[in-house]
Amino acid sequence: MITGRNIICIASNWGDHPTSKHHVMRCLAERNHVLWVNFHASRRPRLTGRDARLTLRRLRQVWAGPRQAAPHIDVLSPLVLPLPASPVARFINARVLARQIRRTLRRLPCRPVQLWLFAPDVPELIERLRAERVVYYCVDDFAAFSGYNTPLVEELERRTMRASDVVITTSATLYKTRRAQHPCVHLVPHGVDFDHFAAAADLPADAVPADLRTIPRPIFGYMGVISDYVDLDLLARAARARPEWSFALLGDVRCDTRALSGLGNVHLLGGRPYEQLPAYCRGFDVGLIPFRLNRLTVAVNPIKLREYLAAGLPVVSAPLDEVQRYAPTVRSARTLDEFLPACAAALRSASESDRRTRQELVRDEGWRSRVELLSDIVEHIRPTPEEEPALEPAVGQMPVARPHGARPAVIPCVSNLGGR
Repeated sequence: MITGRNIICIASNWGDHPTSKHHVMRCLAERNHVLWVNFHASRRPRLTGRDARLTLRRLRQVWAGPRQAAPHIDVLSPLVLPLPASPVARFINARVLARQIRRTLRRLPCRPVQLWLFAPDVPELIERLRAERVVYYCVDDFAAFSGYNTPLVEELERRTMRASDVVITTSATLYKTRRAQHPCVHLVPHGVDFDHFAAAADLPADAVPADLRTIPRPIFGYMGVISDYVDLDLLARAARARPEWSFALLGDVRCDTRALSGLGNVHLLGGRPYEQLPAYCRGFDVGLIPFRLNRLTVAVNPIKLREYLAAGLPVVSAPLDEVQRYAPTVRSARTLDEFLPACAAALRSASESDRRTRQELVRDEGWRSRVELLSDIVEHIRPTPEEEPALEPAVGQMPVARPHGARPAVIPCVSNLGGR
């Protein structure tokens, strides 16, 4: 495990629902100090109520200054210009951000510094922070997100990769596409907070939250952001075809949900704290991943898949490559004619032995084991073999990276971090 470093993490908001970056950084913070930087300049805000609320929230975070969010994790919310298409704005952002990072790091013990990037569009910042290691952690095809400038993000990501020592990818699709652009690319699939979600199977029935207990069974549940990549049209058709089934969607709504209007057996419950998710899983009969198939989703490795399985739930998902590795335990469906039978079959796999089988699939895929693998990759950079990595099982014989380009020498002390 990486030990005794100050790790700068450039990512989305710390206060968002926990994702891979939160889990990875919490593990690393046990032996290092993490400076999490809330970066919010990847897209230009729109004239919507949601973006106005997000802007106000971010300004409050900037005003509050650096804060301790967890043991050995400090959060910095810099004031940046959300104008990604402007080279001037990106230049200013990089200078301001680097200055604030250096100022915050000077308060920490003098240690080697690593830079971990979960954002694809910050090459200017890399140039100003001389770090022992630069890790680009690619969890999505960011250029495919709605509201992003696709050609611009693609170009900035290429520059970010060129300036990185190693690229970590979380799906086979991301691995194959990024490997063509960088010689040191690794496939490390997402992990799961196994104990947290496995507790769902042993909760009593009365532990199910009240808003879910009032919904008629069976309940087909979804956990996650409700955005334009969720196939609400498919869910609406399924709800009409099976009025005796209930569909419960748990998460923040970030798209038009009119397709679900007037459907009494579809319930939008809103977002819930991470701590409550096992109790909601206890009330689900089946976990759903009803994604549309497009450039964005074919590259994802949904964390919720392993969370459902850890909770012992049967799963019906869009036919994503990373999901189909768990077939036939996990059922795939794209059309309504495939979806309805898959959901019915999932309902029939409710025995105790079925539940235990599903949990065993992911028992050894915890976040700690993933971070140990990541640490080995980052600490011991070695030549990458030419052959493709083994993808079955999900983590096994992974290639390990070699140095990329002429990286600066190791900077052993924070006070030596200088802008360029």
